[in-house]
Amino acid sequence: MELILKQDVQNLGFKDDVVTVKNGYGRNYLIPQGFAQLATSSAKKVLAENLKQRAHKEAKIVADARALADALKALEIKISAKAGGEKLFGSITNIDIVAALEKAGQSIDRKFVTSGIVKRTGKYSATVRLHRDVIVDLPYEIVAEKA
Repeated sequence: MELILKQDVQNLGFKDDVVTVKNGYGRNYLIPQGFAQLATSSAKKVLAENLKQRAHKEAKIVADARALADALKALEIKISAKAGGEKLFGSITNIDIVAALEKAGQSIDRKFVTSGIVKRTGKYSATVRLHRDVIVDLPYEIVAEKA
């Protein structure tokens, strides 16, 4: 079953992509939730026209995302957390990384940051998806708080 995505769906595709999925997944989940619509020939023509009109705006959005990516690469993120030795009391998640980025002056929505749960001090890397074409690896370090 061919569908046109109305919004980004994780592990499937981005908005306005034409994807092929199994019938049950499309009919029972994607279409009722409003994530997709059937890719009929008329819907594909409308999509092509919309993409053509949006190409110029998209170029500016990509340029802005690349500039933000360069700014993020220049940052040194250090997150301090309570720890006993190397093991943390608690964990560091995407929310903590976004909070550290906001302290550094960059505001990014937490759903665009993927890092996993970290429970030890050390150097790690998070993935930040600013646009479908712009994905940045953001290195960060977790240090133990001083008493």
